[in-house]
Amino acid sequence: MKNIELNNIKYTLEKEYKDAFVYDDVVDLCTEYFVEFDYIFGDYSYSKLRLKGFYDSKSKKAKEFNDIKGLDDYISNYCSYDCKYFLLKKENTK
Repeated sequence: MKNIELNNIKYTLEKEYKDAFVYDDVVDLCTEYFVEFDYIFGDYSYSKLRLKGFYDSKSKKAKEFNDIKGLDDYISNYCSYDCKYFLLKKENTK
């Protein structure tokens, strides 16, 4: 597993399909908006990186559309077929 730091927060690269994680691309899009999420999912659809935040299933903030347990459905329904993607998990800072 690869350790990454974004916005002074440490993440672990949990999943990567087709060598999708490109640090420079992610840094350009990863704003403070993503700080509150437990996971950051990135996919390349039509050669453009898109990011989405997800919460851990145990989080009180988790809803059906942003619960990490729905990631496979999100990939199937909202990402381009067979696109490159990655998943970053925020490291526990406690």
